Amino acid sequence: MSAIDTTQASSVRIHPDTSMGVVRLTVSDLARSRAFYERALGLRSTERDDGSLALGIAGEEPVVELRGDSSAPRLDRRATGLYHLAILVPTRPDLAQALARLAEARWPLDGASDHLVSEALYLSDPDGNGIEIYRDRPRDEWRQVDGKLAMDTLPLDIDGVLGELSGAGELHALAPPGTHIGHVHLQVSDLHEAERFYSGILGFDVTVRGYPGALFVSAGGYHHHLALNTWHSLGAAPPPRGAIGLRNFQIKLPNAEELDRMMERVRAAGIEIHEDGAGSLIHDPSGNGVVLRAG
Repeated sequence: MSAIDTTQASSVRIHPDTSMGVVRLTVSDLARSRAFYERALGLRSTERDDGSLALGIAGEEPVVELRGDSSAPRLDRRATGLYHLAILVPTRPDLAQALARLAEARWPLDGASDHLVSEALYLSDPDGNGIEIYRDRPRDEWRQVDGKLAMDTLPLDIDGVLGELSGAGELHALAPPGTHIGHVHLQVSDLHEAERFYSGILGFDVTVRGYPGALFVSAGGYHHHLALNTWHSLGAAPPPRGAIGLRNFQIKLPNAEELDRMMERVRAAGIEIHEDGAGSLIHDPSGNGVVLRAG
Protein backbone atom coordinates (compact mmCIF):
# COMPACT_ATOMS: atom_id res chain seq x y z
CA MET A 1 0.00 0.00 0.00
CA SER A 2 1.39 3.42 -0.92
CA ALA A 3 2.07 6.28 1.44
CA ILE A 4 -0.90 8.51 2.15
CA ASP A 5 -1.17 11.55 -0.12
CA THR A 6 -3.17 14.46 1.30
CA THR A 7 -2.07 17.06 -1.22
CA GLN A 8 -5.34 17.08 -3.18
CA ALA A 9 -7.93 17.72 -0.49
CA SER A 10 -11.55 18.42 -1.40
CA SER A 11 -12.77 22.04 -1.33
CA VAL A 12 -15.46 20.88 1.13
CA ARG A 13 -14.48 19.17 4.33
CA ILE A 14 -16.46 16.75 6.39
CA HIS A 15 -16.40 17.33 10.15
CA PRO A 16 -13.30 15.68 11.71
CA ASP A 17 -15.44 13.92 14.34
CA THR A 18 -17.43 12.02 11.70
CA SER A 19 -17.54 8.26 12.29
CA MET A 20 -19.12 5.13 10.87
CA GLY A 21 -22.32 3.55 12.12
CA VAL A 22 -24.14 0.26 11.70
CA VAL A 23 -23.79 -1.82 8.52
CA ARG A 24 -26.99 -3.46 7.32
CA LEU A 25 -26.84 -6.74 5.42
CA THR A 26 -29.24 -9.17 3.79
CA VAL A 27 -28.44 -12.82 4.56
CA SER A 28 -29.97 -16.04 3.29
CA ASP A 29 -30.47 -17.81 6.63
CA LEU A 30 -30.97 -15.55 9.64
CA ALA A 31 -30.58 -18.32 12.23
CA ARG A 32 -27.31 -19.51 10.68
CA SER A 33 -25.94 -15.96 10.51
CA ARG A 34 -27.04 -15.24 14.07
CA ALA A 35 -25.07 -18.26 15.30
CA PHE A 36 -21.99 -17.09 13.39
CA TYR A 37 -22.04 -13.47 14.56
CA GLU A 38 -22.73 -14.51 18.15
CA ARG A 39 -20.29 -17.38 18.51
CA ALA A 40 -17.47 -16.51 16.11
CA LEU A 41 -17.53 -12.72 16.59
CA GLY A 42 -18.85 -12.49 20.15
CA LEU A 43 -21.72 -10.09 19.38
CA ARG A 44 -25.01 -10.08 21.26
CA SER A 45 -28.22 -10.15 19.25
CA THR A 46 -31.52 -8.32 19.65
CA GLU A 47 -34.60 -9.14 17.61
CA ARG A 48 -36.32 -6.16 16.01
CA ASP A 49 -40.07 -5.76 15.51
CA ASP A 50 -39.59 -5.84 11.72
CA GLY A 51 -37.97 -9.29 11.91
CA SER A 52 -34.40 -8.05 11.49
CA LEU A 53 -31.62 -8.79 13.94
CA ALA A 54 -29.28 -6.24 15.54
CA LEU A 55 -25.90 -7.47 16.75
CA GLY A 56 -23.39 -5.61 18.85
CA ILE A 57 -22.28 -4.86 22.39
CA ALA A 58 -24.85 -4.70 25.18
CA GLY A 59 -25.84 -1.09 25.89
CA GLU A 60 -24.11 0.24 22.75
CA GLU A 61 -25.14 0.89 19.15
CA PRO A 62 -25.39 -2.22 16.95
CA VAL A 63 -22.41 -3.14 14.84
CA VAL A 64 -24.42 -4.93 12.16
CA GLU A 65 -28.09 -5.42 11.38
CA LEU A 66 -29.20 -8.52 9.48
CA ARG A 67 -32.33 -9.17 7.48
CA GLY A 68 -32.99 -12.75 6.41
CA ASP A 69 -34.41 -13.68 3.00
CA SER A 70 -34.07 -17.27 1.80
CA SER A 71 -35.24 -16.27 -1.70
CA ALA A 72 -32.78 -13.38 -2.13
CA PRO A 73 -30.40 -13.54 -5.11
CA ARG A 74 -27.03 -14.85 -3.99
CA LEU A 75 -23.99 -12.67 -3.45
CA ASP A 76 -22.30 -11.60 -6.69
CA ARG A 77 -18.65 -10.81 -5.99
CA ARG A 78 -18.34 -8.99 -9.33
CA ALA A 79 -21.21 -6.59 -8.68
CA THR A 80 -20.82 -3.36 -6.76
CA GLY A 81 -21.50 -3.58 -3.03
CA LEU A 82 -19.60 -4.59 0.09
CA TYR A 83 -15.98 -5.68 -0.08
CA HIS A 84 -15.81 -5.93 3.68
CA LEU A 85 -17.10 -4.28 6.83
CA ALA A 86 -14.36 -3.57 9.34
CA ILE A 87 -14.95 -4.11 13.06
CA LEU A 88 -12.54 -2.13 15.24
CA VAL A 89 -11.64 -3.55 18.65
CA PRO A 90 -10.03 -1.33 21.31
CA THR A 91 -6.71 -3.09 21.97
CA ARG A 92 -4.25 -5.69 20.73
CA PRO A 93 -5.28 -8.15 23.51
CA ASP A 94 -8.84 -7.73 22.23
CA LEU A 95 -7.64 -8.66 18.74
CA ALA A 96 -5.98 -11.74 20.26
CA GLN A 97 -9.28 -12.65 21.91
CA ALA A 98 -11.05 -12.23 18.56
CA LEU A 99 -8.54 -14.56 16.92
CA ALA A 100 -8.94 -17.15 19.68
CA ARG A 101 -12.73 -16.85 19.42
CA LEU A 102 -12.55 -17.63 15.70
CA ALA A 103 -10.30 -20.61 16.40
CA GLU A 104 -12.71 -21.88 19.06
CA ALA A 105 -15.55 -21.63 16.54
CA ARG A 106 -13.31 -23.30 13.91
CA TRP A 107 -14.00 -20.46 11.51
CA PRO A 108 -11.28 -19.99 8.86
CA LEU A 109 -9.43 -16.78 8.11
CA ASP A 110 -9.19 -15.40 4.58
CA GLY A 111 -6.06 -13.48 5.53
CA ALA A 112 -4.19 -11.52 8.20
CA SER A 113 -2.18 -8.33 7.65
CA ASP A 114 -0.09 -5.68 9.35
CA HIS A 115 -0.88 -2.28 7.80
CA LEU A 116 1.61 -0.38 10.04
CA VAL A 117 -1.21 1.78 11.40
CA SER A 118 -3.29 -1.31 12.27
CA GLU A 119 -3.30 -5.09 12.56
CA ALA A 120 -6.12 -6.97 10.86
CA LEU A 121 -7.84 -10.34 10.49
CA TYR A 122 -9.93 -11.09 7.40
CA LEU A 123 -12.76 -13.60 7.05
CA SER A 124 -16.20 -14.05 5.47
CA ASP A 125 -19.61 -14.70 7.01
CA PRO A 126 -21.69 -17.74 5.97
CA ASP A 127 -23.02 -15.91 2.88
CA GLY A 128 -19.60 -14.67 1.80
CA ASN A 129 -19.91 -11.11 3.11
CA GLY A 130 -16.40 -9.88 3.84
CA ILE A 131 -15.39 -8.97 7.39
CA GLU A 132 -12.25 -7.39 8.82
CA ILE A 133 -11.53 -7.40 12.55
CA TYR A 134 -8.73 -5.00 13.44
CA ARG A 135 -7.05 -2.90 16.09
CA ASP A 136 -5.39 0.45 15.51
CA ARG A 137 -1.93 1.23 16.74
CA PRO A 138 -1.86 4.47 18.76
CA ARG A 139 -1.64 7.48 16.45
CA ASP A 140 1.70 8.53 17.95
CA GLU A 141 3.11 5.25 16.56
CA TRP A 142 1.97 5.96 12.99
CA ARG A 143 5.12 6.51 10.96
CA GLN A 144 5.69 9.38 8.57
CA VAL A 145 7.69 8.97 5.36
CA ASP A 146 8.55 12.21 3.56
CA GLY A 147 5.80 13.95 5.50
CA LYS A 148 3.17 11.38 4.60
CA LEU A 149 1.58 8.68 6.71
CA ALA A 150 3.03 5.29 5.83
CA MET A 151 0.81 2.26 5.32
CA ASP A 152 1.60 -1.16 3.92
CA THR A 153 0.23 -4.69 3.64
CA LEU A 154 2.62 -7.01 5.47
CA PRO A 155 2.12 -10.45 7.04
CA LEU A 156 0.58 -10.24 10.50
CA ASP A 157 2.68 -11.47 13.41
CA ILE A 158 0.11 -14.07 14.46
CA ASP A 159 2.32 -15.48 17.20
CA GLY A 160 2.85 -12.00 18.59
CA VAL A 161 -0.87 -11.32 18.64
CA LEU A 162 -1.62 -14.65 20.34
CA GLY A 163 1.13 -13.88 22.85
CA GLU A 164 -1.20 -11.18 24.20
CA LEU A 165 -3.30 -14.02 25.64
CA SER A 166 -0.57 -15.04 28.07
CA GLY A 167 -2.02 -14.80 31.55
CA ALA A 168 -5.41 -13.70 30.19
CA GLY A 169 -7.24 -16.69 31.65
CA GLU A 170 -10.29 -18.05 29.86
CA LEU A 171 -11.41 -17.04 26.40
CA HIS A 172 -13.83 -14.12 26.44
CA ALA A 173 -17.06 -15.23 24.78
CA LEU A 174 -18.17 -11.65 24.08
CA ALA A 175 -16.50 -8.85 22.14
CA PRO A 176 -15.38 -6.01 24.44
CA PRO A 177 -17.15 -2.72 25.10
CA GLY A 178 -16.18 -0.09 22.55
CA THR A 179 -16.19 -2.51 19.62
CA HIS A 180 -17.67 -0.74 16.59
CA ILE A 181 -17.47 -0.27 12.84
CA GLY A 182 -14.15 1.44 12.13
CA HIS A 183 -14.46 1.60 8.35
CA VAL A 184 -16.34 0.18 5.39
CA HIS A 185 -14.67 -1.09 2.21
CA LEU A 186 -16.83 -0.92 -0.92
CA GLN A 187 -16.73 -2.33 -4.42
CA VAL A 188 -17.49 0.45 -6.90
CA SER A 189 -17.73 0.61 -10.67
CA ASP A 190 -15.71 3.80 -11.25
CA LEU A 191 -13.12 5.34 -8.89
CA HIS A 192 -13.38 8.85 -10.33
CA GLU A 193 -17.15 8.92 -9.81
CA ALA A 194 -16.69 7.48 -6.32
CA GLU A 195 -14.14 10.19 -5.47
CA ARG A 196 -16.44 12.95 -6.72
CA PHE A 197 -19.20 11.59 -4.49
CA TYR A 198 -17.34 10.75 -1.28
CA SER A 199 -14.75 13.54 -1.40
CA GLY A 200 -16.25 16.21 -3.64
CA ILE A 201 -19.78 16.10 -2.21
CA LEU A 202 -19.64 14.41 1.19
CA GLY A 203 -16.28 16.01 1.97
CA PHE A 204 -14.02 13.14 3.03
CA ASP A 205 -10.28 13.72 2.61
CA VAL A 206 -8.49 11.47 0.14
CA THR A 207 -5.77 9.65 2.05
CA VAL A 208 -4.45 7.01 -0.36
CA ARG A 209 -4.40 7.86 -4.05
CA GLY A 210 -2.68 5.89 -6.77
CA TYR A 211 -2.86 2.43 -5.20
CA PRO A 212 -3.89 0.32 -8.22
CA GLY A 213 -7.66 0.09 -8.46
CA ALA A 214 -8.40 1.57 -5.05
CA LEU A 215 -8.97 4.83 -3.18
CA PHE A 216 -9.07 5.53 0.57
CA VAL A 217 -10.83 8.47 2.25
CA SER A 218 -11.25 9.65 5.84
CA ALA A 219 -12.28 12.38 8.25
CA GLY A 220 -10.14 13.95 10.95
CA GLY A 221 -6.80 12.48 9.86
CA TYR A 222 -7.82 8.84 10.31
CA HIS A 223 -6.15 6.37 7.96
CA HIS A 224 -9.52 5.60 6.32
CA HIS A 225 -13.21 5.53 7.12
CA LEU A 226 -14.03 4.31 3.61
CA ALA A 227 -12.09 2.29 1.08
CA LEU A 228 -13.26 2.02 -2.52
CA ASN A 229 -12.00 -0.45 -5.08
CA THR A 230 -12.68 -1.72 -8.61
CA TRP A 231 -10.65 -4.92 -8.29
CA HIS A 232 -13.63 -7.12 -9.23
CA SER A 233 -16.26 -4.52 -10.10
CA LEU A 234 -14.82 -2.16 -12.73
CA GLY A 235 -17.75 -1.00 -14.86
CA ALA A 236 -20.12 -3.33 -13.01
CA ALA A 237 -23.79 -2.75 -12.27
CA PRO A 238 -25.32 -2.97 -8.79
CA PRO A 239 -26.63 -6.36 -7.66
CA PRO A 240 -30.35 -7.12 -8.03
CA ARG A 241 -32.56 -5.31 -5.55
CA GLY A 242 -32.76 -7.25 -2.27
CA ALA A 243 -29.77 -9.48 -3.07
CA ILE A 244 -27.54 -11.00 -0.42
CA GLY A 245 -25.00 -8.46 0.75
CA LEU A 246 -25.02 -4.77 1.58
CA ARG A 247 -28.32 -3.01 2.16
CA ASN A 248 -26.73 0.21 3.43
CA PHE A 249 -24.25 1.61 5.93
CA GLN A 250 -24.31 4.67 8.17
CA ILE A 251 -22.12 7.76 8.24
CA LYS A 252 -22.53 9.59 11.56
CA LEU A 253 -22.07 13.35 11.70
CA PRO A 254 -21.34 14.70 15.21
CA ASN A 255 -24.48 16.87 15.43
CA ALA A 256 -27.58 18.05 13.60
CA GLU A 257 -25.90 21.22 12.34
CA GLU A 258 -23.14 19.27 10.59
CA LEU A 259 -25.72 16.90 9.13
CA ASP A 260 -27.68 19.86 7.76
CA ARG A 261 -24.52 21.23 6.11
CA MET A 262 -23.91 17.90 4.43
CA MET A 263 -27.52 17.56 3.32
CA GLU A 264 -27.30 20.99 1.68
CA ARG A 265 -24.41 19.72 -0.45
CA VAL A 266 -26.30 16.52 -1.27
CA ARG A 267 -29.39 18.46 -2.39
CA ALA A 268 -27.26 20.91 -4.41
CA ALA A 269 -25.76 17.93 -6.24
CA GLY A 270 -29.24 16.73 -7.21
CA ILE A 271 -28.92 13.43 -5.36
CA GLU A 272 -32.20 11.69 -4.56
CA ILE A 273 -32.90 11.43 -0.83
CA HIS A 274 -35.17 8.94 0.94
CA GLU A 275 -36.00 9.24 4.61
CA ASP A 276 -34.85 6.17 6.48
CA GLY A 277 -35.86 5.29 10.03
CA ALA A 278 -32.35 6.21 11.20
CA GLY A 279 -31.55 9.10 8.88
CA SER A 280 -31.44 10.13 5.22
CA LEU A 281 -30.75 7.39 2.67
CA ILE A 282 -28.85 8.24 -0.50
CA HIS A 283 -26.96 6.10 -3.01
CA ASP A 284 -23.45 6.55 -4.35
CA PRO A 285 -22.85 6.40 -8.14
CA SER A 286 -22.36 2.61 -7.88
CA GLY A 287 -25.70 2.09 -6.13
CA ASN A 288 -24.33 1.53 -2.63
CA GLY A 289 -26.79 2.70 0.03
CA VAL A 290 -25.52 5.35 2.46
CA VAL A 291 -27.52 6.56 5.48
CA LEU A 292 -26.51 10.01 6.72
CA ARG A 293 -27.40 10.75 10.35
CA ALA A 294 -26.43 12.81 13.35
CA GLY A 295 -24.52 10.80 15.96
